[in-house]
Amino acid sequence: MTALRRYLTASAPPAATAQAAQERCELCAAAIPAEHDHLVDLASRSLPCACRPCYLLFVPADERRPGPREEPAGARRFAAIPREHVALPDFPLSDLDWAGLDVPVRLTFVFVNSALGQPVALYPSPAGATESQLPPEAWAKVLARHPYTAQLPPDVLALLLHRGPDGPEAYVVPVDVCYRLVGLVRRLWRGFDGGQEAWAAIDGWLAQVRENAGTPVGVGHG
Repeated sequence: MTALRRYLTASAPPAATAQAAQERCELCAAAIPAEHDHLVDLASRSLPCACRPCYLLFVPADERRPGPREEPAGARRFAAIPREHVALPDFPLSDLDWAGLDVPVRLTFVFVNSALGQPVALYPSPAGATESQLPPEAWAKVLARHPYTAQLPPDVLALLLHRGPDGPEAYVVPVDVCYRLVGLVRRLWRGFDGGQEAWAAIDGWLAQVRENAGTPVGVGHG
């Protein structure tokens, strides 16, 4: 099992056992480090682990230098997930707006699913990723509120919304980071309120997102 799939499995092994297994690229089987890149498989909607050379095959051409190995035209199956984290301190979302989203937890993420041609909003739960009941049109309006999220690339980046004690906060994060949170909740949640271990893991995950996030260039300046 790959590292990311362990995150998404309810019966994941202890961390020490998990780290003992050598990670492998799921495209070429090359050994890869514990911290590695991921792709979105647009056919199966899975998130395969990738070595750097395989990952670069699926980075858009305008984001990398041209090389001898190119993805064949019309054969796009995979999309490279960037490591981009962006804080959106000026994202327009009040407490009243949050209530209107009707999300039963304090965290949700929304991304554009290119296969469906519309946004999909999910939130972590003990059963895994649970889809929001709001219609896609409502989430499209949320994404359109900010110039950064209005042009969010499909499948690979998500708008993360968190309602903390100081009010809502918003970030753009890679989708694999969001699914790591889903895996943490599914694996660690105990009882009705989750338990101390689950909430400590969630808080640690949020702290890492904040640490990795910056402010988008050009946003808020004019």
